[in-house]
Amino acid sequence: MSEIVAVYPGSFDPVTNGHLDLIARGAKIFDHLIVGVLQNREKAPLFSAAERVEMLREVTRQWPTVEVDVFDGLLVEYVRRRQARVIVRGIRAVSDYEYELQMALMNRRLEPQVETIFMMPDARYSYLSSRLVREIAQFGGRIEGLVPPVVEERLRAKVP
Repeated sequence: MSEIVAVYPGSFDPVTNGHLDLIARGAKIFDHLIVGVLQNREKAPLFSAAERVEMLREVTRQWPTVEVDVFDGLLVEYVRRRQARVIVRGIRAVSDYEYELQMALMNRRLEPQVETIFMMPDARYSYLSSRLVREIAQFGGRIEGLVPPVVEERLRAKVP
């Protein structure tokens, strides 16, 4: 039986405990899980792609089958290059589902051999997003328990 390689794509700006929940569970399901950091030139992220990759590598060290990489362009092209068969996407609410369904169907049209798997985070993280964490940090709010400690430190250093 061949190895099942999955790609979990996202901006991870910054990585949250919700992301880590999906990574931990994905590492149990797939033989190899690639966390693909999207380098979107149209967005102005708080952390550079290199910083996001560095943080992700640090917080995923415990899972030997997890790899962190960076990509740009079409996700299905990246998935093809990495010889993956699965795209992992997190869904927190019905509003996420509508967008993710549209993307999954388009990806299937572009690459019928690749499946999209939707995973729901633990209920503790169902409301959590990188955007909310950035906003809370920018206004000096408490972010303990929302992100790994190393990410919290980096956020505090980045946001005055």
